[in-house]
Amino acid sequence: MKLNIVPARTGFVWFRAGLRTFWQQPLALAGLFFMFISLMSVASLIPYLGSVLALALLPAATLGLMAATREAAQGKFPMPSILISAFRAGRQQARAMAVLGAVYAAGFLLVLGASALVDGGAFAKIYLVGGTLTPELVQSAAFQNAMWVAMALYLPFSMMFWHAPALVHWHGVSPVKSLFFSVVACVRNIGALALYMLAWAGLFMGVATVLMLLSVILGAPGLMNTLMFPAAMMLAAMFFSSIWFTFRDSFVADDEPPPADTTATV
Repeated sequence: MKLNIVPARTGFVWFRAGLRTFWQQPLALAGLFFMFISLMSVASLIPYLGSVLALALLPAATLGLMAATREAAQGKFPMPSILISAFRAGRQQARAMAVLGAVYAAGFLLVLGASALVDGGAFAKIYLVGGTLTPELVQSAAFQNAMWVAMALYLPFSMMFWHAPALVHWHGVSPVKSLFFSVVACVRNIGALALYMLAWAGLFMGVATVLMLLSVILGAPGLMNTLMFPAAMMLAAMFFSSIWFTFRDSFVADDEPPPADTTATV
């Protein structure tokens, strides 16, 4: 397996590929994304351990969406069963994915635990068990500081898991090695990933701006709130349809020609 170093402009290629692939199979990919959201929501409803279980399932569920995108990019129709691809590839890989999920849940709880040291756990409680976000709470300095601490810690944490599920599933890499290789790939291709994220952020902001202007022009202040949630869900489905391409171009098998000029053996 080789790590492929791509130019920064590849980030926009990933962005466009995600949009193009989604609109090749919009019903299938949107439906699978909503099934993914429903699975996480149902898991989180289990008393006491629901939130932890949902976190542990996230790497495997994300892998399922990547596999669905891969199928759609090949002109195939992804079936609902593809969401559990991580647990259909054999006992060894299923066990490795379960370990990866447990590590993700534990690491995420540590991130929230660090934020709890700042505000006494208000931010972590809202995230894990829900609650009412009052203006006073959101505007409090402690809550905002906890949010920034969580975001700062989550960035390197997310880099560890960005490619890890796919490395475990498609390359048979052990969970620990997959985390290391994922960080290396993200750091070495940071320019492309930054442009990729900026492109998606720009699209989200652009859609929000259009909806706001539309509500102003039509004189319907509530229109934006009505349309924003389904629009955000659709954009999120498109985003998850693009993650596969970031992995596809960052790693190649030893016997495959690299999609970019520079490679480094992992």
